[in-house]
Amino acid sequence: MEDILAIVLIFGGGACVLISYSPIGRALADRLRGRMPGPVFDDTAILTELDALRSEVAELHERVDFSERLLTRAKEDGASG
Repeated sequence: MEDILAIVLIFGGGACVLISYSPIGRALADRLRGRMPGPVFDDTAILTELDALRSEVAELHERVDFSERLLTRAKEDGASG
């Protein structure tokens, strides 16, 4: 049993050492230390995307209104006819 534990500790420790020297290990260490760089935002890209989303929502709103008018007209024609 001790042999397996020793093998796991040796290979596990070696893997931890190798990971700690990799860019992923450095990034993880920086995150644990609280030295994460803040996200970089491109305001113009965000505003462009927001404008595109607003126009899509406005188009969908017009389609829903049109569909509601058609359904209301169909119900009125069905009720009167």
